Amino acid sequence: MSSTKIVITDTSCFILLSKIDAFELLQRLFGTVLTTPEIAREFGEQLPEWVTVVPVINQDLFQLYKEEVDPGEASALALAKELLADLVILDDMNARRFAGKIGITFKGTLGLFLMAKQAKLIPAVKPYIEKIKQTNFWIAAHLLEQCIRDAGE
Repeated sequence: MSSTKIVITDTSCFILLSKIDAFELLQRLFGTVLTTPEIAREFGEQLPEWVTVVPVINQDLFQLYKEEVDPGEASALALAKELLADLVILDDMNARRFAGKIGITFKGTLGLFLMAKQAKLIPAVKPYIEKIKQTNFWIAAHLLEQCIRDAGE
């Protein structure tokens, strides 16, 4: 649905979408999503066939990024640099700061709900936010409220 071509996601996106039974939103938005073996291991569940697991080739870059962020995020960012990814889905604030510093375009998982609403794939983000609130997945309340406001709900 989106014009974005190469999308890589970190573990937190998979975990959150799995918890609220909205995994298919990734496929509806992007078709195929890439991730790394490190992230697939962190997630620990079977990934759908439309998620392609791609290892990082440049291990030096991966090791360098691991000095800044956790191994999953480092692998996502190193892969993004290798493949010139259009978008990386990251929720961790430190990883987002680092991504910005190295010139990688990113969005958080909440941003996907806004994208989906704008693309008319979902009628509203609020039901998803309500589901998130019922999980043990921590997102600051002000971010959840901001997402609802940004959606015009």
